[in-house]
Amino acid sequence: MYLCVQFRIALNFLLIILLYKNQKTMKIKKTASTLFLIAMLCLGATKAKAQVNAQLFYDFGSDREFVTLTLEMFKQDKWGNTYFFIDHDFNYDKLGGGKNVAPGGTYLEIARCLNFWQKSAIKDLSLQVEYNGGITRSYPINHAMLAGVDYFFHSKDFKNTLNLKALYKYIWENKQSVPMQFTVVWAMNDLFGVKGLKFDGFADFWWEDHAVDFQADGSCKKKSTVFITEPQLWYNVGQHFGCNNLSLGTEIELSNNFGSTGGFKCRPCLGMKWDF
Repeated sequence: MYLCVQFRIALNFLLIILLYKNQKTMKIKKTASTLFLIAMLCLGATKAKAQVNAQLFYDFGSDREFVTLTLEMFKQDKWGNTYFFIDHDFNYDKLGGGKNVAPGGTYLEIARCLNFWQKSAIKDLSLQVEYNGGITRSYPINHAMLAGVDYFFHSKDFKNTLNLKALYKYIWENKQSVPMQFTVVWAMNDLFGVKGLKFDGFADFWWEDHAVDFQADGSCKKKSTVFITEPQLWYNVGQHFGCNNLSLGTEIELSNNFGSTGGFKCRPCLGMKWDF
């Protein structure tokens, strides 16, 4: 318990430094940051057990061909729920860094859903705040603050779930024709009645003015929207030899104008997952 408390304090302190180190921050940034920090302070409202897993994927995309490690956590409590993931791309060598002595890129998303009315008629509706950000060896991934609503659908046994989110999105030092993001998150357990077969994933669509398809002469194309979805299919192979933590599976990234690549891309992956 003491270590958990220290971790929350350190996390909140880190976020304060990150979000406030620029003393000339505009009012909209301060407001978004304040809301996020307040929500983060609500972490740990219960002793409920967190769902934590690590995923290791090899990306077969022709423009990638590297390994990604993902750490993911979801935890419910009496005030809502908390979710985060961290991606580490082991592509340092592909970005001109020589040997793979370090991750070539790291990306984080952390979201807090607030719900103080879990026993009311609108128990499936939550308020959400979120932070996105990261860095690669070649370029930064600008801070983004999101705030909005989340609506939760589920089957009676909670094996099948669906979340629909409508979020205001502010990206640091970037233009957006519409400052919004729409997100769908789903999970289907024991798919087709097969124990241990799980189909889950997310889809994001947002507006962001950005450059893609850079050429040798310095020219590029301009795009204003981004779409990405990453459906995953897992099978719990460990159940057959007394190790329910282990799953094998696949992820397929389908995207349009994502990152510095214009147009539609399909990037299949194979990997393993360990549930802690």
